[in-house]
Formats: sequence, structure tokens, C-alpha cells
Amino acid sequence: MKTLQTNLKPLAIALVAALAFTGCKKDANDDVKPDAKAPVREVTAGSSKFISKVFEYLPAPGQFINESLGSLAGAQRIIGDVNQTGMISLGGYGGYIIFGFDHSVTNRQGYDLAIYGNPLGPTLQWSEPGIVMVSQDTNGNGLPDDQWYELAGSEYNAAGTIKNYQITYTNPNATANVNWTDNQGNSGQVEINRYHNHNYYPLFAPNQVSTTFSGTLLKSTWGKSGEIFINNPFAWGYTDSWSAGDNYADNMYNSFDIAWAVNSSGQSVNLGTIDFVKVYTGQNEKGNTMLGEISTEVRGAADLNL
Repeated sequence: MKTLQTNLKPLAIALVAALAFTGCKKDANDDVKPDAKAPVREVTAGSSKFISKVFEYLPAPGQFINESLGSLAGAQRIIGDVNQTGMISLGGYGGYIIFGFDHSVTNRQGYDLAIYGNPLGPTLQWSEPGIVMVSQDTNGNGLPDDQWYELAGSEYNAAGTIKNYQITYTNPNATANVNWTDNQGNSGQVEINRYHNHNYYPLFAPNQVSTTFSGTLLKSTWGKSGEIFINNPFAWGYTDSWSAGDNYADNMYNSFDIAWAVNSSGQSVNLGTIDFVKVYTGQNEKGNTMLGEISTEVRGAADLNL
């Protein structure tokens, strides 16, 4: 988490240089017909390209959790125009938010979704990559209870990426480090720091004993550049990442193509439209007691086809 971001970000943005897009990640067809099974909510004259509803917010433990940036009320502030400056922290690995638009987002050629975070770069490299998943409202009930598909980014098949990862956090019921165990035989802690002196376990989580998250785990990119702590971005396909492959420096958002969607077996799926988006923290990295854990932040999202 970027405890010092208020002072550092203007400097980082001032040093931005244009970066060229190098990936070839486009759809084969200009317009993809919607899947027959999925009802489509049509675009109307009153449609907004920004988030219209937050369906669920369940962060993992983190330094901003149970503060305004890690609260149920805070999650609602990413609805609408990103210039409203809402932002939400997802906490450590697995913490997530689910949102949607007032219409179905169509899978067209090129990028379909923009998701806004607040990474730092290019000089001050600080990214907190979040994995993005999408879903169609196949059953037509307006709720995100259908099949989810991961948008496979640059690290999906990379060495060090772990599929079907699972982690469980235990509530310390105190201002104390939060213990975790995973299905790889590892254990550790989300460490508290003096800047955020409270329980980091989400006090609004349905289970106040422990919470388990599952998904794809990205390798840690935490380290130092000289005397400065950094967390490097990935090439493309993740949010809150100062990525060269999706021109973050030019756009100030990460771009996503619905055509990247894969099922749980890693097979590509053809989604004509999507209705729901899920973002979760993709790295399990405690950072240090000055900067805090790596935890994805979301400021908003937009339909790039509208």
C-alpha cells in the first residue's frame, strides 16, 4: 500500500514518458455476436460508461481495512465518474470487489474495459497488480452468481504463477499481525504498522473467525532499487499496475480485452458480452512495516466501447 503516495505521485506523473504498446491481444472479428445463453442489457441514451453498482466487497486483511479506504461505504464511492476521486483498497492476496454497469459490455475488437488504480511510475516503480475476472448474467437474475472467467494477462502461464491457490486468514481480534496459511504448505503474517494502529482483519466480513480466498497467485515483484523499495509492474493484463503493454503512462488506466477470458481449465471462451467484473489482489506480499502489504486499489472502471 502506498502510505507516502500523496507526495510521491505528482513527481512520478511529471516524469512520465510515452511507452509503446507491444502486445498483440486483439479480437479476430470487429464485432462478436453475444452468446445465445446470456441475456443482454442494451445500451440506451441514458447509459453511463462508468460503474453503476457495487455488488460485493470483501477485502483481505490490510492496513487500510476498517478505515474509509477499506469499508463498505468506501466501496460505494467508486460508482460513477472516476473524477469523483473514490478509491477502495482490496487488502492482501485474494481481497476483492465485484461491480457492474447499467448495460452489458460488448466484446468488440481491441480493449473493452478500463480499470483505474493508482500505481506509481516510471521512476518510482510501485504497482500492486490485481487480477480481473468477468461474468455474464446467464440466468438473467441481475446478480453475479454465474460462471466467472479470468482475463488471462501476461503472467497467466508464466513461471512462478500458481493456479488454484488458496489462502486462509485468521482474525487476531486485536491490533496484531494477522496470521495466514495457504494450500502450498506456507504460512505468514500481514504485519501491522504504526501508521494504521487497528485490527487489519475486515470487521464486516461474514466470518469473524477466518476468511479463505482462492484464485491465481502472481509471483512477488517486491524489492529495492538502490535505497528505494519498489514493486514492479507486469507487462499487461492487470490493474493497479504501471504497465508498458497497455500504455498506462498515456492512459492513466489499465486496459482489458474480454477476448482474454479463459475458463478454470485455461481454455479460451468466446463471450459476446459481460455483465459483472471482479478484481482481486493478485500477489501475496507483506512488503514492510513502512509501506505495508501489497494490496490492489480500485478507483473506478469504464466501458471503452460506449
